Amino acid sequence: MSDDPIMTMQGVTLGFGPKIIQSDIDLSVRRGSIFAVMGGSGCGKSTLLKSMIGLLRPKSGSFHVGMQDYWAGSDAQRTEINHRFGVLFQSGALWSSMTVGENVALPLQMFTRLDARAIRRLVELKLALVDLQDAIDLTPAEISGGMRKRAGLARALALDPDILFFDEPSAGLDPITSARLDDLILNLRDGLGATIVIVSHELPSLFTIADDGIFLDALTKRPIAHGSPRHLRDNSTDPQVHAFMNRQRNEEGSAS
Repeated sequence: MSDDPIMTMQGVTLGFGPKIIQSDIDLSVRRGSIFAVMGGSGCGKSTLLKSMIGLLRPKSGSFHVGMQDYWAGSDAQRTEINHRFGVLFQSGALWSSMTVGENVALPLQMFTRLDARAIRRLVELKLALVDLQDAIDLTPAEISGGMRKRAGLARALALDPDILFFDEPSAGLDPITSARLDDLILNLRDGLGATIVIVSHELPSLFTIADDGIFLDALTKRPIAHGSPRHLRDNSTDPQVHAFMNRQRNEEGSAS
């Protein structure tokens, strides 16, 4: 992991119309890190993710990817930057009318000039990365929820992105499948050198994979803590952050 930031926000305010969702956002995502966006329900985690992948222009503040000012560039420049992003949405967002292989092939067909044989070979490689090579000709309805998540991840990897974004990747998964997905995310970071941004409230996953992050507060509508999930769990003096990051311990203590 490098200390060089691959993505930064300074003084960013996000909202829709007159409604402010989060303000005064300062963050720096280091190259090769796994950066977590944390906080309770309704705090704006998904809104921040939308802004980070270029779907929501900030009301104010600056957003840089590497040395490039994202919103100061042309549409073509933003499109070029977007090709460096891979996104796994919470549902997997697969097209039900296509096979798994066709879903993974879609970005390659849209954004490259590769022929059908080369695309098929790349699709096989991406599916092998997530251990789904045998599902290439199956439809999303024919595979499990965990497999659909991995298929969505293979599609996110299609264009060899510098940054991978995960929106609640463990949502709806049983603990064993969730742990396997955590291992896969770590392997992708370590094997491919990808930078990963993850939106999640699943504490076991966050403590396992994330090495930095930001904690958003719904009441004040601004970040109230920065650091790795483990550091915030063990060292935060903010009562809200401490309660959130230690809720699993508190639940286990109440049950005993």
